[in-house]
Amino acid sequence: MTVSYYMACLDLRGRECLVVGGGRVATEKVRGLLAAGASVTVVAPDVDGELDELEVRIVRRPFLRSDVVARFLVIAATNRRAVNAAVSEAAAELSTLCNVADDPELCSFILPAVTRHDPIVVAVSSGGASPALAKRIRDDIARLIGPEHADLARELASLRPWAKRALPTYEARRDYFERLVAEALL
Repeated sequence: MTVSYYMACLDLRGRECLVVGGGRVATEKVRGLLAAGASVTVVAPDVDGELDELEVRIVRRPFLRSDVVARFLVIAATNRRAVNAAVSEAAAELSTLCNVADDPELCSFILPAVTRHDPIVVAVSSGGASPALAKRIRDDIARLIGPEHADLARELASLRPWAKRALPTYEARRDYFERLVAEALL
């Protein structure tokens, strides 16, 4: 069965997130969460040296179902499917968002391939069919984004408060910003 995912951007600033696992994949997931401003706890008996260098809380022990309590989002990134399945089940019981690395069947959400050119973030998903394909497309798109795009995004963001006050409708604001973008990116 093919899943049709609802794409969204989550505000994780200050939100409690859990990563179960301490290896290379867990480190990659932690970096993404930190880039979004999340407060991250890592639970794993052993952790990669890189994790020790990051601004995370590390709990060196096996996963307990109670680790999921009060978490906004959970990521399981161990190399043991039984542990990942236990994380997924615990998260489901609490209606907590859960991603299991490389196992979409255990996920309540999947992670796209992301490139950041702050404030621009581009995410590409293959719907779980092929992370390698999503990464390739992401890399192709990333080559199209330059510093001028990030500068324009910041400039347009600074105009939003004025536009909210001066342009009475959504349509008027949309048309105004589309005109500015078209002129800037001739």
